[in-house]
Amino acid sequence: MTAIKVLIVEDEPLIARNIAMYLRNNDFEVSAIAHDPEEALFQLKRQPPDFVILDINLECERDGIQIAEHINHNLFIPFVFLTSYSDKETLERAKKTNPSGFIVKPFNEQTLYATIEIALSNHAAQANRHVPELTLDKLNKHLLAPLTDREFEVVRLLYAGKTNQQIAAELYIAMNTLKKHINNAYFKLDVGSRTTAVATLRALMVG
Repeated sequence: MTAIKVLIVEDEPLIARNIAMYLRNNDFEVSAIAHDPEEALFQLKRQPPDFVILDINLECERDGIQIAEHINHNLFIPFVFLTSYSDKETLERAKKTNPSGFIVKPFNEQTLYATIEIALSNHAAQANRHVPELTLDKLNKHLLAPLTDREFEVVRLLYAGKTNQQIAAELYIAMNTLKKHINNAYFKLDVGSRTTAVATLRALMVG
């Protein structure tokens, strides 16, 4: 429940498995792996993730760019493109979907993590641009069980698009301790994922 849930859309099983391994090594949760557009759209509907990694070329009639368009029209979640193609026409189509980043094959674990870290931060900054600043007093006015100061610090960093590793490092706490704080905050906000938590926080600050 506490980890960032990532959907991997990649038609090459070996690459998909490597991505999944890299993600789990960095405290992300793989919500699903989709090898074709139909499976990707099904997983997006069945279990909306917090983040999506999209291969552009899926060797099908539809490609990753069309899935990105679906995400933009139906979900408010960040995504990055994974590609070995860099021709101008493909890049222009991809850029029009406003991705949070690009990962060019071949890549390594550090590149993948750094790209996701930056993408989450940029997406949060863009999404929160026109929303009032998150404050503990205003939040607690809407909650039956108030957040503690530490839970608020965790929520504030989560709201800013920080990964679990970044939050734990910034607050100088162990990962297991962080997960307890996140679970407590989710319970008080009555949410079950990062995406719904952030959406709820924005709604409470605007309301």
